[in-house]
Amino acid sequence: MAVVEHFIAAAEAAADAAGAVIRPLFRSRLLVEAKGDSSPVTEADREAERTIRALLAARFPDHGQLGEEFGATGTDAEYVWVIDPIDGTRAFVTGRPLFGTLIGLLHRGRPVLGLIDQPATGERWIGAEGQPLRFRGPLGGTPGCRPCPALSDAELSCTSPSMFTAAEAPRVAAVQQAARRVTWGGDCYGYGLLALGLVDVVVESDLKPWDWVPLQPVIEAAGGRLTDWSGAPLTLDGPGQVIAVGDAALLPEVVRLLAG
Repeated sequence: MAVVEHFIAAAEAAADAAGAVIRPLFRSRLLVEAKGDSSPVTEADREAERTIRALLAARFPDHGQLGEEFGATGTDAEYVWVIDPIDGTRAFVTGRPLFGTLIGLLHRGRPVLGLIDQPATGERWIGAEGQPLRFRGPLGGTPGCRPCPALSDAELSCTSPSMFTAAEAPRVAAVQQAARRVTWGGDCYGYGLLALGLVDVVVESDLKPWDWVPLQPVIEAAGGRLTDWSGAPLTLDGPGQVIAVGDAALLPEVVRLLAG
């Protein structure tokens, strides 16, 4: 399915509107609560998702929506928008510009459009099925993953060691030891850097659909792969164990090490 331009335009408009909500609150005093999973929630999270949902619902009333803050509506529709208003809330509330707004589109359950927006730095990645990666931002960068067939030469990025269970941690440690270097922190921003050829591998766990659905089209449009830990396609009801590689030649070795 070719992603039509009005879907891309809607995703960009939604990201613009969310950014207008988020930027004034970044590095300001916020009321922070604790969700059931103890991750911080701010008024920026909630208001940004409300803004995105309202814009997309007005343009596509027959589309479903799935978001981190306000759950699912109409998910049996042919098209479903997947929304994470602030991916990396801990970075946001501590003033680090390593968070991002994620907007994805599923067509009959398959990710076909993804957007990463960093409203503080003005960077934006757009991946659409059948199209090359679109990237713009004042900090520069060249869209596209870089060749890196050897894990020993690869830059590895992971958000936090706390995302891995006791059973997962030793397997992830094996990947870390085999890689050239590991950098912690980044959330969706790490995937954006992979799509610019600055990171080669991301290994994470416990990601929800709103965390990975928008990322998959971005990574694939850049020439990379996004899979589960066995190298298979991710599923909406899976455990959220994610591998992203810029060079597909890296995938077998990463899968082998994660298999323990």
